Amino acid sequence: MKRVGTADLPLHWGQAPRWLFRRMAALSEAILWALVDSFGTKGVLERLSDPYWFQALGCLLGFDWHSSGLTTTTCGALKEALKRIGSELGLFAAGGKGATSRRTPDELAQLAGGAALDPEPLIYASRMTAKVDSACLQDGYQIYHHVFFFDREGRWCVVQQGMDPTTRMARRYHWISEGLSSFVEEPHKAVVGEKRREVLNLVAREAAPARETIPELVARPPEETLEELRRIPTLVMPHRHRIVSPADLSPRGMRKVLLSLYERAPRDFQEVLATPGLGPKSLRALALVSELIWGAPASIRDPARFAYAHGGKDGTPYPVDRATYDKTIASLRKAILQAKVGRRDRLEALRRLHRLFPPGP
Repeated sequence: MKRVGTADLPLHWGQAPRWLFRRMAALSEAILWALVDSFGTKGVLERLSDPYWFQALGCLLGFDWHSSGLTTTTCGALKEALKRIGSELGLFAAGGKGATSRRTPDELAQLAGGAALDPEPLIYASRMTAKVDSACLQDGYQIYHHVFFFDREGRWCVVQQGMDPTTRMARRYHWISEGLSSFVEEPHKAVVGEKRREVLNLVAREAAPARETIPELVARPPEETLEELRRIPTLVMPHRHRIVSPADLSPRGMRKVLLSLYERAPRDFQEVLATPGLGPKSLRALALVSELIWGAPASIRDPARFAYAHGGKDGTPYPVDRATYDKTIASLRKAILQAKVGRRDRLEALRRLHRLFPPGP
């Protein structure tokens, strides 16, 4: 999968007021039901993995159209909705922000059990997507939000976000299982966020030589690698390695990780990455040693227009119109209830409305 777009996401603090979040969850419930009815759970996962569609959904739900909070609050509203109707739809969500994100494996085990699925592949996918975006893709953003959506067929998508408090910017990462052939080579459906000047990207296609040599490196006795690390701070490093500091390459800090890797004898880079305790600093060090030893270098659509449906939390483009918001929820709920008993004319009429309002150029 390729990255298909970038967009700025200013880092904003605060949260949605209770009256707004309650409506966001209610509208999410109706939207999810209509989406599954029209496109199946596979179609929902595809849309959630599209950064532009996701941004448009957040705007439609009435959150601040361009802030980092759109990601966390939209995911929260979707998860709240799926708590109520997930079993009926066959669609589930786990994870969240901060401490909640760290409970994702436990949530996945519980939800997958209820859906008669083996939770281990889902838990592995959750851990690997988080690890790739925190350790392999080192762009200055620390992951603090991770939500894992999946269906009864075992298909999944991930929406997670990192922050950089120094620049007050956030970056959102989208993953989808469909078409994913590797966690460690061009795996992202998309990355949305601020462009940065320097990025260490070990999952880029051009980083294949580093991914091939790192397993060879950790298969050597740790003392040999530590000896190379001791030499690195004395070298004059090329410009592109300003991201690496001598502190990152401390042999003392690397010893435990190298011993663990040597004992596990990983067969490839993905198994290296899955090693517990292997974090961003250790991976940067291994990438640099790998280069030292082997010379292996490491839509035009505008989502903001959907904010005009109900307004936005911070008053842009106008304060949330609660009356219109409630009418939207009521209209969708009525159409869904009628569709459930075989009267689909109202839902079909809503489906055709988009033809009257085509997107701008």
